[in-house]
Amino acid sequence: MKKSNNTGANGEMTRMDVEHIFKFRCASNVPCFTDCCRDITIVLSPYDVLRLKNALNLQSDEFLDRHTIIIRREKLLIPMVVLKMNEDDKRCPFVTEEGCSVYADRPWPCRMYPLNMNDDGTFSLITDSSRCKGLEENDKNRISNWLIEQGVPMYDEMNHLFSEVTTPLKAQELDIDNPKIYQMTFMSLYNLDKFRDFVFKSTFIDRFELDDLTIEKLKRGDVELLKFAFDWLKFGIFGQKTFQVKESEKPKGDPIE
Repeated sequence: MKKSNNTGANGEMTRMDVEHIFKFRCASNVPCFTDCCRDITIVLSPYDVLRLKNALNLQSDEFLDRHTIIIRREKLLIPMVVLKMNEDDKRCPFVTEEGCSVYADRPWPCRMYPLNMNDDGTFSLITDSSRCKGLEENDKNRISNWLIEQGVPMYDEMNHLFSEVTTPLKAQELDIDNPKIYQMTFMSLYNLDKFRDFVFKSTFIDRFELDDLTIEKLKRGDVELLKFAFDWLKFGIFGQKTFQVKESEKPKGDPIE
């Protein structure tokens, strides 16, 4: 077993691979329990929003209005969607004295804590024992097992699909001043209930080749619908051949509109 110290000789956080062992336990009897849920910035991915809005039994737009701050960024098509903290104490609105009330559907950053994934695929601790007493506990965790126990793989899969949209955007000049493109992109990624209406209550089904099984999956499952939305944006923004237009129907103008 490989063990990791928190920092290296130069004071930088040690980079750990998936086989490294780290000590950590979070529980109600740890002195700093839920302190890490205060005065922080949690950026939500489309999959985070999907899980949270379903956990709270809210429509997408209601969740976004009530629980997020949407920050448009200059020259970037996709805004930053940030979880809104309580105004009075700056705590996460889903945290109670007993812990997280949406624990099974908590966002990716919360699942990863106290780890952070580096760009090279290694991991680092994002805090130390002076702020997180859970790191002083004796519970030993192998990173690979920890990630599975925390339900991270599904989030990583969805975030990878999301990156297939965001990464090309960084390399292309787009007319992001076009409000229709901005609105369609945001709806497709973050407002799945409205996107489902777009697919099933417009001429979409009549224009594109979709088999019956795919249509049924999109009606029933938000995960499949989000994956479909990623493909739709690849088609509409980048012109990738993720959809086949019916012979009798040809999109008029920009397909994203």
